[in-house]
Amino acid sequence: MNMSDKLYNIISRVFSVSIDDISDDSGPEDVERWDSFNALVLVDELESEFSIQFTVAEITDVFKISDIKRHLRNHGVNLDE
Repeated sequence: MNMSDKLYNIISRVFSVSIDDISDDSGPEDVERWDSFNALVLVDELESEFSIQFTVAEITDVFKISDIKRHLRNHGVNLDE
């Protein structure tokens, strides 16, 4: 399982949504349970899984999954591994 798959699995679990129902273009307006509380749960899960710490600026700069990937890459996470 590569890091991108791992990211999708975490998103699927946190938001109780099928992996088939999400894409890099998915965001809070597409995923019913993507609210402010679950977004913080997602941040915590991602920080734990990838051993990183997001800044407040990064957390507030997420409008879709591709933004999460960009911030992960900025922290040195290789999503293709």
